[in-house]
Amino acid sequence: MLCTDQRKWSAGLWFLLKSCLVTLLRDDWPKTDQSENNISSSLGPVVKKKQRISTLPDELPSLVEIRRSLPKHCFEPSVARSLYYVVLNVFGVGLLYGGLIYLERLMPSYIVYAITPLYWFFQGTLLAGIFVLGHDCGHGSFSKYTLLNDIAGNILHAFLMVPYYCWKLSHKNHHKNTGNIDKDEVFYPVRKKNDSGGRMLPGFGLGFGWYAYIIRGYSPRQVCHLNIFHKMYANHSLDCAISIALVTVWGMALAFYAQTMGLWALVSHYVIPALMFGTWVVIFTFLHHTEEDVPWYSDTKWDFVRGQLSSVDRDYGWAHYFIHTIGTHQIHHLFSKIPHYHLDEATAHFRKAFPHLVRYDDSPILPSFIRMFKKYLRQSVISDEADIHIYQ
Repeated sequence: MLCTDQRKWSAGLWFLLKSCLVTLLRDDWPKTDQSENNISSSLGPVVKKKQRISTLPDELPSLVEIRRSLPKHCFEPSVARSLYYVVLNVFGVGLLYGGLIYLERLMPSYIVYAITPLYWFFQGTLLAGIFVLGHDCGHGSFSKYTLLNDIAGNILHAFLMVPYYCWKLSHKNHHKNTGNIDKDEVFYPVRKKNDSGGRMLPGFGLGFGWYAYIIRGYSPRQVCHLNIFHKMYANHSLDCAISIALVTVWGMALAFYAQTMGLWALVSHYVIPALMFGTWVVIFTFLHHTEEDVPWYSDTKWDFVRGQLSSVDRDYGWAHYFIHTIGTHQIHHLFSKIPHYHLDEATAHFRKAFPHLVRYDDSPILPSFIRMFKKYLRQSVISDEADIHIYQ
């Protein structure tokens, strides 16, 4: 089973490197039996290409009832399988980096200039995959072992200049309060009394905006991910300090790289791909919970299941498995302990059991991001008394 999937993933990566285009990948790991395979293959046709529901039923199934509709093995992480994806991702990053170094040394400059932007894009995409694997560590879906999760998460996120444990806690706050106007972590509607009147950078600043969020947080409920004394990090100061220390060490290594290889080498080989990764994160994080007819609730109207169902499954096409199925988001939010490699299967079962609760949109990603960003600019400041907010 491992070898079969390795051939599929490697073939896709080779095609990416050979032609600078990535083929569509529609199958992940081989399923354990034929019935499981049939479930997963029906993921798309279970719902329409767009399924938007602005009003949920008053009576929703409980989390326990939804969980009963999912296979038990979907909740079981595998250390070997999780590490396999890490090795595969790191191998891909190294292969792209080595390929660019080879071209820079042996090829005419005009070829290097033509190829380098493709390197930035695809390397940034693979870095986004590394981020998602670290994100799984934070949720405990990487393995059953907290220590292993935190070690792997710290290493993976430090490589991206992200303090793992600090972000793990702020992201936990997002999952605890998804769709809550008054408590969610990022990209939430802002009440007039809290609106500073500041201007929003186009596309939230994309990759620059991501790192600004790490440093400053999202206004008006700002959380600096470098301040171990923030109240969100109470009782976790040492864990946060370790993550920040690892980011600092990696930053020193990058400074040494610039000193040795040159500033442009650092910018081209690492900084721009890292900004591309940040762009990916801003785009898919925003689109996870922002779409027409997706409701946001005041704290008095919000409950956990209702809030998590304000998540949207999206089709990221060729990138779906390179960013580890993060676009399959409703089930991830309902059950964040499900490993990414079981999300498609669990989602298929959820859609069969509760088709009236599904939110799915396969519109092209960039046009969707631009469209919803424009709506966000016009409609995200809401009245102080609003109980429900829906983008129109």
